[in-house]
Amino acid sequence: MENLLRFETISDYNAFNNTETLHPLVSIIDMSKANPRHASGMYFGFYTVFLKDVKCGDLRYGKNTYDYQEGTLVFIAPRQVVTVQNSGELYQPKGHVLVFHPDLIYGTSLGKHIQDYTFFTYQSNEALHVSERERKIVLDCFSKIEYELDHAIDNHSKKLIVDNIELFLNYCVRFYDRQFITRDNVHRGIVERFEQLLNDYFRSDKPQTIGLPTVASCSLELNLSPNYFGDLIKKETGRTAQEYIQSKIVDVARERIFDQTKSIGEIGYELGFKYPQHFTRFFKQHAGQSPNQFRISKN
Repeated sequence: MENLLRFETISDYNAFNNTETLHPLVSIIDMSKANPRHASGMYFGFYTVFLKDVKCGDLRYGKNTYDYQEGTLVFIAPRQVVTVQNSGELYQPKGHVLVFHPDLIYGTSLGKHIQDYTFFTYQSNEALHVSERERKIVLDCFSKIEYELDHAIDNHSKKLIVDNIELFLNYCVRFYDRQFITRDNVHRGIVERFEQLLNDYFRSDKPQTIGLPTVASCSLELNLSPNYFGDLIKKETGRTAQEYIQSKIVDVARERIFDQTKSIGEIGYELGFKYPQHFTRFFKQHAGQSPNQFRISKN
């Protein structure tokens, strides 16, 4: 990739943005102090959270473009590349950035649960749009982290810094829950589209050629990242996307078991199971009885 800037350490990114390094593993950066720049790709070796205050171009993460505007929070996982695409003119970045290295949170409560903050892997049209009130909360969290960075390092520093990062991330979970509700125009019909996608899948020969549908394949069809899709389905239905798929498989299986001209093995193959015993075990686990028992009970 042309013009790819690599930032392996916090100090590298601080220097790029004219910010003093107060701690080697964490920093709060005021982007207004950075020099004007041209758009380029950037590789980050650490967790990065942008609170953008100016629109500088189309932000791309992976293959997709963020639904991106002023007052937006964007979360980047370590070892990822982000690109900003604009018309080529210089722009002055504005806003704030929280960066923290995985080494900071090893052995902490946050380190054990960082994977639960699934928005670090969200992609297309999935950035967090904060209200003015929420933005103040974000900046307050950043301010508390900054206070600890300015404070002389003592036995409490690491815990207080990590606890404040965790508090900030927990607020972001709340804000995303709000966004799932308030941006219903963006998400409208996602469950219905998911249901239709599964119906079409089982009416086709895809189960025999591809296998059982997966959360990843369904999210791809719906132009959402797997984690964002899964979180949205859980919020809308109370079930995980995987549980929704499993329930659909059972419903389709129940319908087809009524067809006495087909064996249980044939039905399992039609649904995408490679081996009959796998289908039997799955059906019994989710329906409470074997396919044969279900067939006999309905005769």
